[in-house]
Amino acid sequence: MANPLTAGSTVGDWLDHPEGGPALRALLGQGGFDESVLAPVRQLPLQQMVALSQGRIPQSVVDDLVLQVNGGVAPTAEATNGTERIVAGRFDGQTVIVTGAASGIGRATASRIVREGGRVIAVDITGDKLKELADDNVVTVEADITKPEDVERIVAAAGDRIDGLANIAGVVDDFSPIHETADAVWERVFAVNVDGVFRLTRAVVPSMLSAGRGAIVNVASEAALRGNAAGVAYTASKHAVVGLTKNTAFMYGPQGIRTNAVAPGGVATGMAQPSNSSAFGQGRTGPFLRLIPPVALAEHLAASITFLLSDDGVNLNGVVLPSDGGWSVQ
Repeated sequence: MANPLTAGSTVGDWLDHPEGGPALRALLGQGGFDESVLAPVRQLPLQQMVALSQGRIPQSVVDDLVLQVNGGVAPTAEATNGTERIVAGRFDGQTVIVTGAASGIGRATASRIVREGGRVIAVDITGDKLKELADDNVVTVEADITKPEDVERIVAAAGDRIDGLANIAGVVDDFSPIHETADAVWERVFAVNVDGVFRLTRAVVPSMLSAGRGAIVNVASEAALRGNAAGVAYTASKHAVVGLTKNTAFMYGPQGIRTNAVAPGGVATGMAQPSNSSAFGQGRTGPFLRLIPPVALAEHLAASITFLLSDDGVNLNGVVLPSDGGWSVQ
C-alpha cells in the first residue's frame, strides 16, 4: 500500500497521486495558475510552499489539502530534510561566524554547525528572527555588515578564536539592465554583497593568521557564472565575490587559510523579488530562468557550505563550487 500523502510529501508525489493531483491542481486553478508553475519545485516537500508563496499559501491551506486526501485524518508527516547527514563532532571546539543566520541558507548553515559540535556567532540584521536561534552554542549578534562598527562587534563577539567564516548575507536586485539601473540599487547591492563581505573577511583574517589556520566560505551565485540570471547589479556583485574569493585564497593559502565560494542556483528560501522588477530585464532573463533545474532546500546549500568550512575540504582552496543541481552545465 502506498504511503499516505503528507505535508512532507514532495510536490511531484502530490501531482502524481490520483487524489492529491486533482486537489492540488484545483487549488492552483483558484489562483489562475496551472501545474507548470510547480515544475521547479517538484522535488520539494509541499510544506515548503508556505514559505515560498510569501503568504499566498497559508499553513491552513496545506493542512486542509492533507486532510482532504486522507479522509479527514492527518497522517504523521515525514521529515522534510531527509538528505541531511549530520557528522557528529565535525566542528568540535570551533567557532564559526555565519551571516544571514536568521533565515534561509544562513539559518540552515548555523543549525548544522551547532549540531556538528561547533559554536556559532549568528549574525543578521533581523533581530526578532535571530533571537529564535539563541542557544548555549549560539551567540546572536544583530548587526548590519555594511557598517564598520557592526563588523567590529561581530568579531568581538567571536573572541580570540575564529575558525571559520560563512559570508551568506546578501540582497537581490530588481533585474534591471544597466540602462535602467538606479544608483540606489547599485549601491545597496554592492554595499551588502561586496563591501560587507570585504570588511568582515578583512576583520577575521588576522585571527586566522595568528592561529595558522581557518576556513572562509563566500556565497556567490549562479549569477557569478553567467550573465543571464539576474540584473546587472547583482550579477556584477557576485562576480566580485568570486574575485575576492580567489585573491584571498591565493594570498593566504600558504598560511593555512582556505577560501572558497559556493554558487547556488534556485533555492527555496522565500526571498522575494522586488515588486518593481524591470520588465525589460525579466523579459530577457525569463526564458533562461525557466530552464533552472528543480530548486534546492536551504539544507542542501548548508551541506555544501559546511563541507568547505570543515576539514573535509582540506584540499580545496580558491574553488567556486556550483551547488545548483546542474544548472551551470546547461
